Amino acid sequence: MSREKVPPTSTDANVDSRALTRPTGPTKPPLSYEELRDVIDLSLWAGQMLLQHGAESQRVEETVHRLGTGLGCDWMDILVSPNAIIVTTTSGNEFRTKTRRVVRMGADLWRVTAVNDLSRHVNEGQLDRFQLRHELEQINATPPRYPRWLVVFVVGLACAAFSRLFGGDWPVFGVTFLAATVAMAVRQELSKRYFNHFLVTVASAFVAGVLAGSATLFNLSPQPEIALVSAILLLVPGVHLVNSAEDLIKGHLVTGITRGAMGFLITLAIALGLLLAMRLIGVEGL
Repeated sequence: MSREKVPPTSTDANVDSRALTRPTGPTKPPLSYEELRDVIDLSLWAGQMLLQHGAESQRVEETVHRLGTGLGCDWMDILVSPNAIIVTTTSGNEFRTKTRRVVRMGADLWRVTAVNDLSRHVNEGQLDRFQLRHELEQINATPPRYPRWLVVFVVGLACAAFSRLFGGDWPVFGVTFLAATVAMAVRQELSKRYFNHFLVTVASAFVAGVLAGSATLFNLSPQPEIALVSAILLLVPGVHLVNSAEDLIKGHLVTGITRGAMGFLITLAIALGLLLAMRLIGVEGL
């Protein structure tokens, strides 16, 4: 069967999935209107979950395309924006275009991996659309992989370990551990109540700064600045910045710039919270 290559777009650079070729004629039995609607709903749901939990734009496009074509569509055209996914799917003479909003952005790479694995199973013919819906419901309903107390403890321990790597002494280690654990607990509690993300960041940085500043107030160490810097590392927007770089490199300019701006604003929120804490406790010279 003859095939013609799809002309590359600005988002096609250095991506294996863009080696896909569009069939010149129908190669699959055409889907009914209801089947096509179900396929696009499932594909959009999977893409929304990926984007909400920290996947870069290229992974979202590849996964949605793999799901749609694996479920019987002839082709899927996907547009990923910072807060929405637009998909057009075709099967025979039928086509549907649909949009789904992305209402929040976070980081849960387990869910990203699980949805990506599902797309591969669908592409290999191991799952039909009914089984796919069941699996997506399970992934969506799965509680966080680790209990909150364990996350708080490990985050505090990680920040404290960084304080040692930065040259801090054991009193700084202890202060950093206390400040980071309390700040993480505050961040979890405020996020659970759906406070604005930037407000959560400012409040968490403020709490971490006030507690870390106790190293200065009580003369616990000659290196209080290390505790202040280390205690706020849990707030660094690493996922946003990494995804921004990947999106920009792969040609997703709008999403990449938006994610970079989001990372910059989160960094400003961290600085504001820390500045307020330093003014309150009278620490200077960082």
